[in-house]
Amino acid sequence: MSSKNSNRINVPEARAAMDQFKMEAASEVGVNLKKGYNGDLTSREAGSVGGQMVKKMIESYEKSL
Repeated sequence: MSSKNSNRINVPEARAAMDQFKMEAASEVGVNLKKGYNGDLTSREAGSVGGQMVKKMIESYEKSL
């Protein structure tokens, strides 16, 4: 198994859009994200943001079908 970090944005120009998407998802689930370091979040809070992002991506994909 590779030890490379795969948590990278493949299109660097998309970083701003992904950051905005993350902030919107955090707002929807009531997590107070700030720009920069968010290491003080609990695992539950971070997971809820990621889960909301995935949920929105799936909904968007299903609408496009």
